[in-house]
Amino acid sequence: MDSPRPPPGRAMHWRQVLYSALLVSLVIAVGTAGYSLIEGWGLLDSLYMTVITITTVGYREVHNLDPAGKVFTICLIFFGLGIILYILNTGAKIIIEGEFAQLLGRRKLEKRIRKLTSHYIICGYGRMGRIISKEFQAYGTAFVVIEKEMPPAETDMSGLLFIRGDATRDEVLMEAGIGHAAGLVSALPTDAENLYVVLTAKGLNPHLTVVARAGEEGSEQKLLRAGADRVVSPYYIGGLRIAHTILKPAVVDFIEFATRSGNLELQMEEIRISPGSGLVGQSLDQCGLGRDLGIIVVGMKGSHNDMKFNPTSRSVLNAGNVLIALGESSKLKVLEEMARGRT
Repeated sequence: MDSPRPPPGRAMHWRQVLYSALLVSLVIAVGTAGYSLIEGWGLLDSLYMTVITITTVGYREVHNLDPAGKVFTICLIFFGLGIILYILNTGAKIIIEGEFAQLLGRRKLEKRIRKLTSHYIICGYGRMGRIISKEFQAYGTAFVVIEKEMPPAETDMSGLLFIRGDATRDEVLMEAGIGHAAGLVSALPTDAENLYVVLTAKGLNPHLTVVARAGEEGSEQKLLRAGADRVVSPYYIGGLRIAHTILKPAVVDFIEFATRSGNLELQMEEIRISPGSGLVGQSLDQCGLGRDLGIIVVGMKGSHNDMKFNPTSRSVLNAGNVLIALGESSKLKVLEEMARGRT
């Protein structure tokens, strides 16, 4: 697998620095060789004369110059002075525009991303991407955002791992740590871009869980065939929500209340039973989830993704089962600890 290439902006900055260093080295080498050949001086005297000439420090000549040496010195001064002015201009640009700080910040960002494991990648930081990021932050989920353009200045990006780049490119996804990510959300503006991201992401990490946004009618099946695990159509879901708000307002209010992040009174969560949990092999009645914790299990997903709604008290819990539980946030956290085998 090819190593990721740096973003175009950062690569350009490093090329400018490298180009400046090569120009200075070339001028010094030419000047040293010129004085050595024309005047017959030693290496140290030739190098010293070259340095004081191109830096225009004003020291006298090491030795008296022949006419050819004087002409060579004039040419070296003009050529060297132009190089120095170019380097100063490049350095001022980097410092004034904060590009050097951006390079340092990018290195810190890359180190933080390399440390992530089982994180998520959000492709697109538009209206939908911002909502997804906000929910991930509320749940303490590690994630990286990829977006072509920088968000508006008033956008709150505190604590956000942000990569400016094209999410359809392999090197950008690799920079986001796709090789060791748990999942990816493609929320780009067009279905074509989302389709390309799904194909690219699955090619780089076949075990990745991919959720894609579909805009046009008929795009859902194309995205699923491309490798997306789930496809969400905002217009379809929005239309259903509006219709249900009219037809079933109490149901909609309850679902919004139970699924809103940060709600301390009531939450609906999915909790996976780990192999080392003490809940394995027990029935819901034996666990005492309703009796002791006041938690209602409204659904249970098996190892084959078969969903059982409203399981009975005699339903037995197995490793890998996912409980859809409704209850107070503090009680759900206790259940999560039990499901992980920590209590």
